[in-house]
Amino acid sequence: MNVYDFTVKTRKNEDVSLADYKGKVLLIVNTATACGFTPQYKELQSIYDELKDKGLEILDFPCNQFAEQAKGTDDEIHEFCTGRFGIKFPQFAKIDVNGENAIPLYQWLTASTKFEGFNGPAKLVLGPIVKKMDKDYKNNGNIKWNFTKFAIDREGNIAARFEPTADMKELREKLIELLG
Repeated sequence: MNVYDFTVKTRKNEDVSLADYKGKVLLIVNTATACGFTPQYKELQSIYDELKDKGLEILDFPCNQFAEQAKGTDDEIHEFCTGRFGIKFPQFAKIDVNGENAIPLYQWLTASTKFEGFNGPAKLVLGPIVKKMDKDYKNNGNIKWNFTKFAIDREGNIAARFEPTADMKELREKLIELLG
């Protein structure tokens, strides 16, 4: 099984096969518009501008499961992201990434990876919050917060997982490596 086995919904509720992205390096990210990590949109757009012509696609999946930080309709979220951060990468329908309503793509991503841990000062804030939601959070692959990222290689396999606190320079370096 790989990423190409999945179909997702666009903001307009149309099915898109991820097989449409065969041969590309993908960065799949669950996002929110009212999160402390929301400014990462600017960094993600910068990476996209730099690497799109080399074969990178960023796939943005808004998610309201973490402190309800992605309120609004798909169109309202899109307007915010394009207006505030100028994003140009594909933004899909709002989804659940954990639990019984998680879309199959995220069920696969979380079952196939493990939590990488939080870094930096945000670790002190996020650790206790996440522990209240999931006492065993360190030992499962569930998404812990907004802006968790998965790098997918050109063959559709998971190459790396980056938690929201991961260094964006390391993320960029990994994507460049995968783009070859």
